[in-house]
Amino acid sequence: MKSSLRPLNNTFLKTMPDHSARDDAFDRGNSHLALGELPEAEIAYREAVAFDDDFFDGWQALGMTLLKLEKVKEAIGCGIKATLLEPDDLLAWTGLSQMYVRDGQIAEAEHAKGNARILSMGGKVTNLGKS
Repeated sequence: MKSSLRPLNNTFLKTMPDHSARDDAFDRGNSHLALGELPEAEIAYREAVAFDDDFFDGWQALGMTLLKLEKVKEAIGCGIKATLLEPDDLLAWTGLSQMYVRDGQIAEAEHAKGNARILSMGGKVTNLGKS
């Protein structure tokens, strides 16, 4: 029986972005986080998003790490970036809500929590004007 699979086109491979440096930095961040080395995790996650500004997982991890380091305003910026990259990610909105609560921004926290609630019920987030 002849296989219907064709070899990958070299042009296709050349157009795919190489995320190995980004992924290595992200993996280092995860390792530091697992060991409780928050400042080192922050540095590694910052590297990951510097390699790829559209790296959702990197922004989410950086934001949560900054929150644990009590760098709340900066964490909120990362949380907002994460929700803009993946507006239908439940954990991104939940994390952003936690960040706002820590900063005392209760109305914003409730809005983010509401978006998380919508997503948890299978809905979609459509109004990103207020996050």
